[in-house]
Amino acid sequence: MLYLVPTPVGNLKDITLRSLEVLQQVDVILCEDTRTSSKLLQHYQIQKPLTPYHQHNEHKVVEHLASQMKAGKTFALITDAGTPGISDPAFLLVRQCIREDVKVECLPGATAFVPALVNSGIPTNRFVFEGFLPLKKGRQTLLNQLAVEERTMIFYESPMRLVKTLEQFITVFGAERACSVTRELSKLYEENKRGTLAEVHEHFKAKTVKGEIVLIVAGKE
Repeated sequence: MLYLVPTPVGNLKDITLRSLEVLQQVDVILCEDTRTSSKLLQHYQIQKPLTPYHQHNEHKVVEHLASQMKAGKTFALITDAGTPGISDPAFLLVRQCIREDVKVECLPGATAFVPALVNSGIPTNRFVFEGFLPLKKGRQTLLNQLAVEERTMIFYESPMRLVKTLEQFITVFGAERACSVTRELSKLYEENKRGTLAEVHEHFKAKTVKGEIVLIVAGKE
């Protein structure tokens, strides 16, 4: 079978006891980057074979992996941080396993956008998760569609592109639209900056931005 196991988005203590138990019991652990995953496994003294599974090889290996599971092997899939399948590889393998009647189980655990949304002060009853926006093709078209979105919007962004993205959001959503930016979630220098798009843009334009970014934008009233 296949276990989807969430891993900490920052603080290594943010992993469930059941996740650790599963990682200790499976035959093989699939991971994005063996160097990153090794640090987590070494911290918890887990010694299991690691096999790379990432966006560059997933199309090539899903059938082979599913066949190994059908033959009796149990796999766990982890990513560098957070829940597999949320802006990370997992979908193709899950779909293949379902097609071949291989049992799939996703454990509950860390997902970056949930705490960022909850502590944003922006309505949480209805929201849409957009993940990373397209870098070029389709980006403006998507933003134009979201200009009339009434639900709270959730985005992931890199620190290098944050200021530019905020500038685009001001153009599309208006400078006074409420937003919140969370970076370095659960780490020592976690920051949550809330305010209008104009205020948040000014804040980050004046500093060097580091860390993973979750950007929450209020929907259109």
